[in-house]
Amino acid sequence: MDKNKVFEIARAVMETEGQAIATLSQRIDDNFAQACEYMLRCKGRIVVMGMGKSGHIGGKIAATLASTGSPAFFVHPGEASHGDLGMITAQDVVLAMSNSGETDEILTIIPLIKRLGIPLVALTGNPASRIATEASVHLDISVEKEACPLGLAPTASTTATLVMGDALAISLLESRGFTADDFALSHPGGRLGKRLLLHIGDLMHTGDTMPVVTQDVSLSEALIEMTRKGLGMTSIVDEQNHVVGVFTDGDLRRVLDHGEVNVHSLSIKDCMTSPCITLKQDKLAAEALQIMDEKRINALPIVDNEQCLIGALNMHDLLRAGVV
Repeated sequence: MDKNKVFEIARAVMETEGQAIATLSQRIDDNFAQACEYMLRCKGRIVVMGMGKSGHIGGKIAATLASTGSPAFFVHPGEASHGDLGMITAQDVVLAMSNSGETDEILTIIPLIKRLGIPLVALTGNPASRIATEASVHLDISVEKEACPLGLAPTASTTATLVMGDALAISLLESRGFTADDFALSHPGGRLGKRLLLHIGDLMHTGDTMPVVTQDVSLSEALIEMTRKGLGMTSIVDEQNHVVGVFTDGDLRRVLDHGEVNVHSLSIKDCMTSPCITLKQDKLAAEALQIMDEKRINALPIVDNEQCLIGALNMHDLLRAGVV
């Protein structure tokens, strides 16, 4: 294998596809706005169709639409004429893609789409094709050439289709006022969903699992509480359960650095960190992570509106929950 030749080919592919995208951006016009309008007003779902490589791209576009606030699903055109057309209703919009604009399987079902009276948005590489001319609105995704040196394998054309689909999806997202919280609701199992949906109250330790001592105990008693609860810290509270400080593994190392220490006679009040950083349980877990990173701490007391202790949060809790 000639490594330099491989590099040359790879760069040529990227340049060809990059040029196809650059050309595509010049075609964002009233037709694009009309396509968005059809899909924005859709009371049902956006039904995406495509054969072959266009079908693979269509599946991705349907998934992107669905995850960004525009209900959508993919239907294989070949299966549609054998029963799957029953999945399409009069409330839907059809988004069909075909580079040639002459895909037989799509042409076969266009009369049925017309009979339902639903909009057909077509993405083709030939504005004069039958699919393009039958469509309610047509988006031109033609490319000057494929990145394949044989001019046969769909490469630049599928990239152009994908980019146009993404442009539609994100334009609809903005038009709907779709937010990060909305996105998280459709991705609850992913890391992004966990970062956006989980609150401190969902993860914090409470009750008997929460390390806490009063400010009049000795350092040794505080260390026993820390060891028993295993969070690498303990909160220190006054008689009204207000947090007055925190003592962590890091604080212990700093105390020991000062030389010989009598852990039985030294009061926790004399070596705790006070005042300390606290958070409320309604804060996002991702916010807690950011604060821990900035302050280089591994645990936090969690308080209510009166600064009374109600829980404790450790970096390991965030790791286990997939927030990190």
